Amino acid sequence: MAETFASGVRRDWVRARLYEAALAEGRAQLSQTGALVTNTVPYTGRSPNDKFLVEEPASAQHVWWGEVNRPFPEDRFEALKERMKRYLAQQGRLYVHTLRAGAHPEHHIRVVLYTESAWHALFATIMFLPDSPQHTPFKTYTIYHAPYFKADPKRDGTRSEAFVILHLGKGEILIGGTPYAGEVKKSIFTVLNYELPRRGVLSMHCSANADPETGQVSLFFGLSGTGKTTLSMDTQRRIIGDDEHGWADDGVFNFENGSYAKVIRISPEYEPLIYQASLRFGSILENVVLDPETREVDFDDDRHTENTRAAFPLAFLPNVEPSGRGGHPRHIFFLTADAFGVLPPLARLTPEQIRDYFLLGYTAKVAGTERGVKEPKATFSPCFGAPFLVHPPSVYADMLVERVTRYKATVWLLNTGWTGGPFGVGHRMPLPYTRAMVHAVQQGLLDDAEFEQEPYFGLWIPKHVPEVPDQVLRPWETWADHQAYEERARSLRATFEAQLKKG
Repeated sequence: MAETFASGVRRDWVRARLYEAALAEGRAQLSQTGALVTNTVPYTGRSPNDKFLVEEPASAQHVWWGEVNRPFPEDRFEALKERMKRYLAQQGRLYVHTLRAGAHPEHHIRVVLYTESAWHALFATIMFLPDSPQHTPFKTYTIYHAPYFKADPKRDGTRSEAFVILHLGKGEILIGGTPYAGEVKKSIFTVLNYELPRRGVLSMHCSANADPETGQVSLFFGLSGTGKTTLSMDTQRRIIGDDEHGWADDGVFNFENGSYAKVIRISPEYEPLIYQASLRFGSILENVVLDPETREVDFDDDRHTENTRAAFPLAFLPNVEPSGRGGHPRHIFFLTADAFGVLPPLARLTPEQIRDYFLLGYTAKVAGTERGVKEPKATFSPCFGAPFLVHPPSVYADMLVERVTRYKATVWLLNTGWTGGPFGVGHRMPLPYTRAMVHAVQQGLLDDAEFEQEPYFGLWIPKHVPEVPDQVLRPWETWADHQAYEERARSLRATFEAQLKKG
């Protein structure tokens, strides 16, 4: 539909030209190492309360309506779309890119992006796969993206000036009022969460990697801050993808072509792959602080947000799987950052526990990461991705359990949170310990190991893991106050039970 815009259409520009345009537009700066640095304040994260689905006959009966998926009238969607198109036509420039989401030859969609912003066009070319005549999509979705266009809530029916509105029936998405690039990425993930289960493919908010020799695949489910990206980007494994995947009858496949990694206080020692890729020409650093004189980045500075991000092509990594595909997973990890410090760092889940912990999607927020949070706060996100689900969570849970059973995968709970006490008393689980536990699982070192059942959650934990102190595996032994541990554990268990009763 680029022909509907009178002039200024810039179709499928290469990244170097998009770099030049982004700098010329004054919405990006160049770092000393060549990365493009952008700022999206005050929108430094997604705006979940500003996301809507159009209530229309083709999709309405499939949607999990409620806090996550709020209905939006179809007539107002059309009116707002026309206003956005007029606005985009008036800008004198329009970047149009035709891309692809999904590395599977049968289970992918075409993505056509219309945007006023060069650096957002660059972001899309990083995150999505290139389109090609050899790939036939089962559907096309068009994104009208105007990050600097502000909605009028009274006139447009939105909640605020920002909006993300999906019309699943027509295959159209409106994004405006927020320059946070993650809205583009996650709107397409939402679409795939709608489309793929209807095709018999499980869509998953997880990372994936594989053994370079055996091809054995591991999946890592987890919310932001639990280590999903960090653990998947393992120098000893081939990286399939770090955030979104599908599980089809012939194995798993990545939805994307890039990584959108959280980089606050990133360590070149513990996260070398992400660190090095983030600084390269061709990467985008979002809300990372840049020294105005030296143009050096400071990954430790959180003045804009804790949610600093780096977007870079997966091809920047030395050990990426170029096909974006792998076999059926052998091991699946459910990640949690338990700030109460009571869950074991590693536990093998029973078939009954798999469904419960998947539907819980538990982690804990800590003071400093969200306004008003002074003590650890339990957070639940069904299927480890509630903001992006379209069908009811039970749909995805049933599909996961069926595949785990069919392909004989082992599922583990992996706690990357606190040990030795809760947040403020104990300390974060050392990353080398977590990596050692993951490697022990992947290398089969725990296949014949001795396990014991801990008394509070009924979880089965290994008595010994190489390179990890035995005491660390039994969290109650790391607390100085054993009674305090018992009280915290019972309280968290009660919270879990209450959450599961909500359905």
